[in-house]
Amino acid sequence: MAWISASFLADADLAESLADVLLTTGALSASIEDADAGTPQEKPQFAEPGEEAAAVWERSRVIALFAEDASIDRIMKEATATLGLAAVPDFALGRVEEENWVALTQSQFDPIRISARLWIVPSWRAAPDPAAINLLLDPGMAFGTGSHPTTRLCLEWLERAQPDGKTLLDYGCGSGILAIAAAKLGATRVDGVDIDPQAVSAARANAEKNGVAARFDVSNTALDNEYDLVIANILANPLRVLAPALCGQVRPGGSLVLSGILETQAAEIIDIYAPWIPLAVADTQEGWVCLAGVRT
Repeated sequence: MAWISASFLADADLAESLADVLLTTGALSASIEDADAGTPQEKPQFAEPGEEAAAVWERSRVIALFAEDASIDRIMKEATATLGLAAVPDFALGRVEEENWVALTQSQFDPIRISARLWIVPSWRAAPDPAAINLLLDPGMAFGTGSHPTTRLCLEWLERAQPDGKTLLDYGCGSGILAIAAAKLGATRVDGVDIDPQAVSAARANAEKNGVAARFDVSNTALDNEYDLVIANILANPLRVLAPALCGQVRPGGSLVLSGILETQAAEIIDIYAPWIPLAVADTQEGWVCLAGVRT
């Protein structure tokens, strides 16, 4: 089975409308991409919490997918007429062959070596070093597969910290990767919280898959414990707001670790946390930093 794709350029104020109308006039799917992707003019769409990302790119490419026997010329004319456009945009046709998308996606994810004794291994891959500490983790809906520099920074810090016999709170746990790693590295009690219920569900499933005892819950659940280690791999904006709460979860003599922070943001975050815990840059990777400090 195959499908036909039609792609065309559209200004920001028309891209979403054209995609929506095409879905009602015969397209099986419609997506919008950055027409300048891969060039110096590429504009990533992201924002930290509290910031608003642009709704769509100024120069967008709409890609609509049709059944192989669809009358694409007619559908395009009908869609543009519905929107009152003077002319049908120039569009290019392509053939999309059926593929095993699951296998294709899985082939893009290899085991990730964090250190000589710590690996992250997708469930469909064999562990390169069976004697190592292998975290079984599949890419999913929650952040944290070990590929992002902020996650690697935290994992590397955890291994250096030797959490054996310690308690740990993973704030903003995502997939649960940091909590699970701590448990496998010998932490005696591991808790994780996240604002996203789907992330909490994913973390619980990942902990079960890895055979570790870790407790995960939504972040509005009251936490009445102090921990030897508190780690938060989120973003600068929530870290600014959470400073008193996070520091309050660290027991005297315990450590606080923060990541998800750009090098340009490190000095500000250090200043914000200074009244409670003195932080310093523990490591950097690809423009991201990991901050760590001990509560006195």
